[in-house]
Amino acid sequence: MKFQELLTIAGDEPLIESSLLLAGDAQPGDVQRQLSRWRAAKLLHQLRRGLYVLAEPYRKTTPHLFATANLLQRPSYVSCQSALAWYGLIPEYVPWVVSVTNARAGERRTELGNFIYRHLKGDLFWGYHSVEVATGQTAFIAKPEKALLDLIYLQPGGDDEKYLAELRLQNWEGLDLAILAEMAEKSGSAKLQRAARRITNLANNAADFYEAL
Repeated sequence: MKFQELLTIAGDEPLIESSLLLAGDAQPGDVQRQLSRWRAAKLLHQLRRGLYVLAEPYRKTTPHLFATANLLQRPSYVSCQSALAWYGLIPEYVPWVVSVTNARAGERRTELGNFIYRHLKGDLFWGYHSVEVATGQTAFIAKPEKALLDLIYLQPGGDDEKYLAELRLQNWEGLDLAILAEMAEKSGSAKLQRAARRITNLANNAADFYEAL
């Protein structure tokens, strides 16, 4: 396969999985050797085994970091600080894309950005949905309430009142406190149930403050 053929087949794709190139009578060994040559020539970059992105001059579509995070580690969904910032619930810029997975935790540094995966036990791996993050690109992202609970669960002392206050939660209308309480109850975690009550108190105090202005 010539590089121009690759552009014809996959040039519009934000990311390229090697399985896409194995249609028809393509031989896996030949495809891998060609991918290695293109990498050496800096025509594309490998993000992980089997996942590639075209080099900048040839890239028609910019891969969204959340969609990339999903593909780098399966199964996973974007959560914690990254999801909370996406929803506008915390003010901080998050330099790493933070996801949770029920597989092995780890970090990945790539040409596109940096990604961290935190391990979440299987019975807590829920509460996410598919969101269109860019035209033609979707990603699994924790729902706002679950993103907050994931962060609290994974953070030692995450249910502490001081820690919750330091999150500087904002745009409270984007957080459904009833759903938060339901999710905390579903988790079976006393820590998350305490946190949900304390977050409700923070929300009520914030509402009282703005009403008093």
